[in-house]
Amino acid sequence: MTIPPMRRRRWPWWCLGGVSVALLVFCFGVPPIVEGLMNRVGPPVGAPVPAAAHALHQQLRVADLHADPLLWGRNLLHRSSRGHVDVPRLIEGRVAVQLFSVVSKSPRGLNIERNDDDSDSITLLAMAQRWPPASWFSLRQRALYQAGRLTRMAAESDGALVVVRSREDLQAFLADHAGDPRRVAGILALEGAQVLEGDPAAVDPMFAAGYRMMSPTHFFDTEMAGSAHGVEKGGLTAAGRQMLARMASLGMIVDLAHAAPATVDQVLALAQRPVVVSHTGVRGTCDNRRNLTDAQLDAIAANGGLVGIGFWPTAACGEDAAAIARAIRYTADRIGLHHVALGSDFDGAVTTPFDATGLPRLTAALQAEGFDAGAIARIMGENQIDFLLQNLPAAVTP
Repeated sequence: MTIPPMRRRRWPWWCLGGVSVALLVFCFGVPPIVEGLMNRVGPPVGAPVPAAAHALHQQLRVADLHADPLLWGRNLLHRSSRGHVDVPRLIEGRVAVQLFSVVSKSPRGLNIERNDDDSDSITLLAMAQRWPPASWFSLRQRALYQAGRLTRMAAESDGALVVVRSREDLQAFLADHAGDPRRVAGILALEGAQVLEGDPAAVDPMFAAGYRMMSPTHFFDTEMAGSAHGVEKGGLTAAGRQMLARMASLGMIVDLAHAAPATVDQVLALAQRPVVVSHTGVRGTCDNRRNLTDAQLDAIAANGGLVGIGFWPTAACGEDAAAIARAIRYTADRIGLHHVALGSDFDGAVTTPFDATGLPRLTAALQAEGFDAGAIARIMGENQIDFLLQNLPAAVTP
């Protein structure tokens, strides 16, 4: 018996076309839509910025301890109508130094009370944005890929974006910025030590890729420590202590944003260098699990640390610049002006009262809170710049 050859199935041209369109929509249409929904700018609240506040703002060197634009796949050299941050908008807002934090994993149903690590909403975003396949299921590879993106954008920026890896890099940048403020220094930070994939030795390739700050946790407990929003909410693990020792030896800054109370206490007990809380609120003006208690503020100040006040409603308990300024006033009164900084969380899947171009509104709100020009300069950037000059690692000599 002769078996006839199997006929190859031919898909109709319109079906193949439909698949192609679906892939194009997924890869090019979905990420902008998602970002547009998640990184919003609220409607203007209050009076326009007074001329005096605007004039003062133009004299400032602004520095922000936390923004997440690398997650969204935009070319940050081009001004965008989406989100909060890109190089042109940073320059317009007088931002001289921006810490670019990298998000590697985010649980579905994200909340500030309790999250496990069983799900991840970043995977589909990575696929839709055509990240390298190696990054789809490796948190370490996601971090390395995003560091590479910032480095490549800096190389293509004709000096408008400079990646800073050492205190000498920052000193050189600030000297150039004094002559031409149309440039931004970018410093890489990691939001959560899950990128180490359980191995404290993986701090080394993160440092080599340019990362200079890392938090032990993000929204869930990691192999290194407990998160304020995790399941166990514990402290440092043995691997976490090894991680801290390796970070200290390299000169990486520890960020306690999102850390469980036990993690905060144990890191501060071990720390021989100042820490930061890159983006947070304070319970004195906004009482919820996401924000720092007075006791935590006191302990961070005693360590010589820096507290970055966030711009989103959960941090500020308000939707305008005045709410942010109230949190800054409370923190400055509690622990001293020199321990207060900005930690916007721009592009962090939050709604903020303004994007980077709207920072003069915060300068005006700080004036309304009674801060003088010198204090505003410190809050808006000089505290951050001094901290980085003191705590970034020295340049590695060949």
